[in-house]
This record gives sequence, structure tokens and C-alpha cells, in this order.
Amino acid sequence: MKVYISVDMEGLAAIHSWKDVTFGDPHYKRKELEEQLRWMLEEMIEYEDIKKITVVDSHALGDNIPYSITDLDERIELISGFPRKRYMMAGLDESYDRVIFFGYHAGIGSMNALMDHTYSNTTFHNVWINGIRMNEALINAAYAGYLGVPVAMIVGDTALKEEMKDFLDRVVYVATKEGLGRYSAKFVSKKKLEQDIRSATNRAIRKEREDLRIYRFEPPVELKVETAKTEFADALEMIPGVERVGGRVLKFVHDDYAVVFDAILLMATIGSMMGRML
Repeated sequence: MKVYISVDMEGLAAIHSWKDVTFGDPHYKRKELEEQLRWMLEEMIEYEDIKKITVVDSHALGDNIPYSITDLDERIELISGFPRKRYMMAGLDESYDRVIFFGYHAGIGSMNALMDHTYSNTTFHNVWINGIRMNEALINAAYAGYLGVPVAMIVGDTALKEEMKDFLDRVVYVATKEGLGRYSAKFVSKKKLEQDIRSATNRAIRKEREDLRIYRFEPPVELKVETAKTEFADALEMIPGVERVGGRVLKFVHDDYAVVFDAILLMATIGSMMGRML
């Protein structure tokens, strides 16, 4: 068995503001990230049938998870850094048996969701695929499904859990906190959270692969994005294949989900760069 773990930060316990997830800020909470991740990995390495555990640092510039996390076991490998192809899903291929999303958050515009956004806090106001409003977990789950790999477990806030209930109904979910606003939350007890993560990890690993749901879109795949500002749409419509259908709305259609996935990442990257320039 090969396990792939995509790690974000906004959905973790103890985190409620951008300062908590910004490398170099005095409030930056790498310790909490590492501690919560270790609870899961400590349970996982007890399974001898797991041959590889790929941990992917998928928050911001991918410089949040210390290399020392691999000290736990020789089967653990770490992907870090930015930019990189496929970003939050870098290195995933058909050989993996299951995917875990750790520290994930709800999509842009969700009520009482901690730091809600979808791939870019500045670029996108909304993202849809085949008419379904998307968040990062759904976008990434569909990429895993494109490769034939199911999602087994998600760790995140209650707003994301609500968003995912109709799409990934067979996923083991651990709720870390309940949002009271975009920057306020009620956190689960640390003791309870540790127990929940350890218990959920065991359930996710023990599940038979055929009992897990593969989430995917059938072609053609239509991506529609509403940008936060019209100047972002001005720039993004220059991407080959992108059609502008409104002042802030763009459309991109392709039969290959991987190409659509890359288009989302490219748009998010360009928009983020423009946000810093203008």
C-alpha cells in the first residue's frame, strides 16, 4: 500500500488567522502543524503493509513541514517547495492506493469557514466545474480520481465537512474546529483531537480500497471561474483556450481533467502575482 498525504494549514486546530499560517510571522504555528501531523503518522507507521507514505507540504510556498518529520520512519518521504507542477497533488500517480487531505479548509464564500478561499485568496471569487461549486478538496479529489485513486480521509473544519457530505460520503472525516466567523473558531479539545485523528487514521487505513469512493468528472470538463477583480480577468483571458464570458467570468473546456487542473493552478498563480504587483 502507498499512501499520499496532501497537507494544508488553514483547517488545523489552533489556527484562526493568516498570521498563524504565515512563515516568519511571530504567530506562525508550525509546532501545531507538526504535532497534529505526527499523531497521524505515528499510527500509520504501525502498518507493515504500507510501503510508502508521501507527505506533500501544500501550504503557501511548501516550506512549513520540517524535514525531521521523516525521522519517524524510513517509508516517509517529503515533498516541499514552490513552484512545482500539480502543486498540492505533486508526485501523485496511479500507483497510490489512497489519498488523505490534512488541514484542509472550506471553499471561497462559505459561511463561518476559517480563512475560506479556493486555491488563491486574492484571485478567485468563485470556481465551478461542470456547474458544481468547488473547493480545494473537491478539485484535488477529482485529480486523484482522474488517476483512479480514492480519498480515504480528510482533516479540516466543520464548514468543509458540510461542503463535502454529498460528494465524498465514504470518507473518514475529522473535524478540528467550528468556525464562528472567518477569523474566529471554537476548537476541539487537544486531547480529543489527538484521539480522533489517531482513531480516524486507523479506520482510513483499514478500509478496503473498493469501499472508498473515486471522485471524478466525465469529459468534457468545463471550468468556470469568477475572478475577484476585472483586471485579473483581463490577464487570464490571454491564456490559450480561455474564453471570457463576463466582466469577471472566464470559461475553459477540455476533455482531459489534468489539463483543467493545470489551468486552475496557472490562473491562481498569475492572479496572485498580479495581486502583489498592482
